[in-house]
Amino acid sequence: MVAAQHEKNGKARILAAARALFNSRGFHQTAMAELATAAQVSVGQIYRLFKSKEDIIEALVHDDADEWCEKLAALQARLDSGELTVDQTFEQLMLQTIDEKDEALSFDIMAESFRNSEVADTIGAMCERFRIYIRYFACSANPDLSGEALDAAEDMLLACLFGLGHRSISRPSLSATIAGKRAAQMIVTALRGVR
Repeated sequence: MVAAQHEKNGKARILAAARALFNSRGFHQTAMAELATAAQVSVGQIYRLFKSKEDIIEALVHDDADEWCEKLAALQARLDSGELTVDQTFEQLMLQTIDEKDEALSFDIMAESFRNSEVADTIGAMCERFRIYIRYFACSANPDLSGEALDAAEDMLLACLFGLGHRSISRPSLSATIAGKRAAQMIVTALRGVR
């Protein structure tokens, strides 16, 4: 039991250190020895828990996907209970996206997905999980959406979420709150206008 807890703690420290180092220095620029020092573990322990840096990236993506799906499920529950309107749900969704952390790490992971099919598959699986919620939200805005229109709405919403999650690089002039609110208004208006 103590060994399992020690392994769990080591894994958590490695992932936290990897997130910080990969975000500040980059995935390829971070050596395993640096990661071991930051996580206060040995390089050997890293390799006992992860086969490679790519495995660490995949674990970070899985953790982020789990966290995002929890947030999306909570938004859906609030929408279903009547606590939030459709407009408020989209506003919350946009704000959660804009407030996303680790923007540089996210870019590094996306770049790695073009070089590494396993990382690409992990990101694809993450997006599949998101698509379930996104389709639900799109249909909440326009119950008549189906077929190609619903598929296009899903793709457009994913693109908006990815874009808003990385908006700081464009030096935006609007605050996150205003950008989230306006983006939500535009998206809901567009969804409702599809016939």
